[in-house]
Amino acid sequence: MNYEDVQKVSDAAKAKISLLNKHFGKYFMRAIVAGFFVIAAMIFSNVVGNLFSGESPVWGKLLSACVFALAVLLISMIGGELFTGNNFVMAFGAYDKKVTWKDVGKVWIVSYLGNFLGCAVLGLIFVLAGASGTADYYAAFIPNKLMLPTGEMFFRAILCNFFVCLGTLCNMKLKDESAKVLMTILCIAAFVISGFEHCVANMGNFFVAFLLVPNLSFAAMLRSMVVVTIGNIIGGALVLAWPLRKMSMDQ
Repeated sequence: MNYEDVQKVSDAAKAKISLLNKHFGKYFMRAIVAGFFVIAAMIFSNVVGNLFSGESPVWGKLLSACVFALAVLLISMIGGELFTGNNFVMAFGAYDKKVTWKDVGKVWIVSYLGNFLGCAVLGLIFVLAGASGTADYYAAFIPNKLMLPTGEMFFRAILCNFFVCLGTLCNMKLKDESAKVLMTILCIAAFVISGFEHCVANMGNFFVAFLLVPNLSFAAMLRSMVVVTIGNIIGGALVLAWPLRKMSMDQ
């Protein structure tokens, strides 16, 4: 990364904490809206997967992975504060000494809570609307996510946010809109089709599944959320942000 790109990411980190400190309500609403966008993408992705699950599950997995990129595209084009993207941006700003680690923690906590509220609100509306007939689809894949061994879940979460934050960085770095769309789809589809774990997507999936599928373990969901959240933080803040800042050219 050249100096201009370093400044762009660090300035984004400064802008986030400034907005949070000066206009908490506006920032929190941006986090809620990001949760809305994740649920919108989740609905699209899972409905597509459900439609193809009978005769063409391979194509269903590929298409559902591609359309989930809608979440990051909406956030980048309309606005929103996504916890996992903030793992990269805020940590990068801290490594660059443009924000403090206290600022980092504050942005992470508020965006996480806002994302959850957004996922819960729109997820509840989706269930009340009939969930597009996806109850059996949720019953088929959610238990498999919950039964993953802790270590495997953790490393899937690291890889997931490595890809998500690459998409975030490409959106910040690229100027051409078509290039932004293409790179976002590739980065997001890579994590979805590989079966990696994203804590905000899981917020939505678990919330909807808990309302649709009987006898799901709340304790198992909570375990998954804790493990995946920690893994996502490491993937974005340590595995990607730290080496990128270390290799970057200073002015």
